[in-house]
Amino acid sequence: MSAPAAAPARGDRALGEALFPYVLRLADTSLVLGQRLGEWIGHAPALEEDLGLANLALDLIGQARLLLTYAGEIEGRGRDEDALAYLRDAPEFRNLALAEQPNGDFAHTIVRQWLIDGWQLEVYEGLTGSADMRLAAIAAKALKETRYHYRFSSGWLLRLGDGTAESQARAQQALDSLWRFTEELFAPDEIDERMAEAGIAPRLGAAAGRWERRIGQELRTATLTLPERRPHPWYGKCGVHTEHLGHLLGEMQHLQRTYPGVSW
Repeated sequence: MSAPAAAPARGDRALGEALFPYVLRLADTSLVLGQRLGEWIGHAPALEEDLGLANLALDLIGQARLLLTYAGEIEGRGRDEDALAYLRDAPEFRNLALAEQPNGDFAHTIVRQWLIDGWQLEVYEGLTGSADMRLAAIAAKALKETRYHYRFSSGWLLRLGDGTAESQARAQQALDSLWRFTEELFAPDEIDERMAEAGIAPRLGAAAGRWERRIGQELRTATLTLPERRPHPWYGKCGVHTEHLGHLLGEMQHLQRTYPGVSW
């Protein structure tokens, strides 16, 4: 089956140069978060949650594959999804810094997932109306999965926050620790602005308001306190990462780096 055609604007070389890193941002965030969730397999607090986190990881890696394949086609240098996933170094990755943060305890993982799920809901919903038909098709598929992801993570956020004193304290501690990384979620840069102007991506400013209202309401329901915003220097979508990404990639890329070109 042939893929849907990209937007005519993709013929503009300058726009294509911005489209490549934009698609990488989406792909790398799903890939890195999927890798993080995969670390829980066999270690989750119960079998049901073990399977649930594994399913989320598979969905995210599936999204990453579609997006990395498209990114490789846009780049036009012959790099496929595997080359982009396994043969780039940490500074070349464009995932949100929040996605690369360690799992911590179960509450930490749930809060991280919930924050990113809410962001992906806004971004993918906006992308379903993209002028780039290929990207719109990928976003439509991803949006269905993300809605389930958000139900999973928000359901657990409520159970933890409005549960025991211990679970509430752990959830609040996770939120306090991770909140600084949310500054990056809706902070537009030149690439975001160019994509929005071309009708390819949603404007982050409008999406930020919806995200804030959604999470504010759910935090109140979960009896959790919204932390104060703090600026931070890690903007993973610009290639500025925390030290955690290098360790994650060392494990994820080990086989391909040790045996270049290996295949099953």
